[in-house]
Amino acid sequence: MTDMMQLARRAVDEALAQGADYADARVVHLLSEELALKNGRLAQAQAPEEFGIGVRVRRDGCFGFAAAPITSDGRDGLARDVARRALRTATELSGAVVEPSKLAGSEGHVAEFTTPVEVDPFAVPIAEKLEHLRAAEASMEGDDRVIVRKASASSRREEQWQASSEGAAIHQLLVRCGAGIGATAAANGQVETRSAPASFGGNYVGGGWENVTSLALADEGARVRDEAVALCHADLCPPGTRTLILGGSQLMLQIHESVGHPNELDRVHGHEVDLAGSSFATTDKLGAFTYGSDVVNLVADSTVRGGLDTRGFDDECVPSQRWHVVKDGTFSGYHTSREWAHAIGEERSRGTARAEGWFHPPIIRITNLSLMPGTWGFDDLIADTEDGAVFADTVKMWSIDQRRLNFQFTCEIGWEVKDGKLGRMLRRPTYQGTTPEFWAGCDAICDERHWRLWGVPNCGKGNPMQVAEMSHGAAPARFRGVTFVEA
Repeated sequence: MTDMMQLARRAVDEALAQGADYADARVVHLLSEELALKNGRLAQAQAPEEFGIGVRVRRDGCFGFAAAPITSDGRDGLARDVARRALRTATELSGAVVEPSKLAGSEGHVAEFTTPVEVDPFAVPIAEKLEHLRAAEASMEGDDRVIVRKASASSRREEQWQASSEGAAIHQLLVRCGAGIGATAAANGQVETRSAPASFGGNYVGGGWENVTSLALADEGARVRDEAVALCHADLCPPGTRTLILGGSQLMLQIHESVGHPNELDRVHGHEVDLAGSSFATTDKLGAFTYGSDVVNLVADSTVRGGLDTRGFDDECVPSQRWHVVKDGTFSGYHTSREWAHAIGEERSRGTARAEGWFHPPIIRITNLSLMPGTWGFDDLIADTEDGAVFADTVKMWSIDQRRLNFQFTCEIGWEVKDGKLGRMLRRPTYQGTTPEFWAGCDAICDERHWRLWGVPNCGKGNPMQVAEMSHGAAPARFRGVTFVEA
């Protein structure tokens, strides 16, 4: 048993000795690195490190949590002190308990999990990483109308040691990398941006630096530059009702906002109302509600290779799983935790409770949630679609109501379908709708050749706010009868 596992075990033992009914402890060591170049200059270079322990206890049906950073001295005393503080919190809060908390299942697993990595990002010299970003940023040069060129890369390495009073002893090493480029052009009285492979920093994948080099960002620079300039001269996407084909990087966020968040069970029961709202997907709809058309299959999977939430176990020591949230269009399953599984009569958690680092308790988070591929080739799908339809991709801005029902998305770019091909470029395609009606209009999805995992590194939830990461797999898909509005 490593020193860190022993530290977690001491915290659990102390909590039990002081009267806890249940206890778990997580030691987390996090390394991250953020690099960015902007217009030929270094714009960001950060490498923060975090190391700490968080202890969660339950006593008389009430949870308590405490955490502290780990230093080189007095670690044994630290573990015991944090356990006592967590227990004191549970005791002080017990008077406010309306219904005693329950824990589904028993999760005393002893295991290891490591993200498959070919190239350790923290072993790659900084100079090599910056040279890679310089080549990507320089590939967008060549047009004075481009006023901002940016290339960025991000790496993260999280090592966890988990112990519980049920006998759990779990060690996990989770690694992910991401990168992207963006060009902003000013011309014709307009300012427009194009991004690759996605907006808000690019795409992020579970794995090593090999994922960054495989993006071949320098090969995308000329296209990104030219599209940013062309957008400044393109027509605005006209309002009206028509067919929409969404590219994968936009469909990823549609999945996240209109399927992922409304199916977090704690949100359904009102635990996000004060911050981000509730959910239209109430428990009476489970197993009976038509969430989309019969070609819509949305699968949660914390085991899929490359996902940002691909791991062996969640932060409640529950093994990773795969299940349908929507099956053949029918609402079929929630994201749950051990605390919330009983609310829908399930005996085990789905394993989707996670915390941001060592300083927060775990809460229900979206895991890797994907729209399963269909049978269409992309060119065949475009050829099958009527004139006037719009293909749109890459999110620019969005909003969704507090029940995750009514939404509006604006994309960076679109093209009008004409004679079975992509025709004129359209600026700021903006569409809106309601979640079940939108997914009911899905009648075609591209096949696995076009399917890709897209990473979300910055999902906020909770009060106080916690940030989590997850991925959404998607291939381009067609939606009928979509309302477009002026941007």
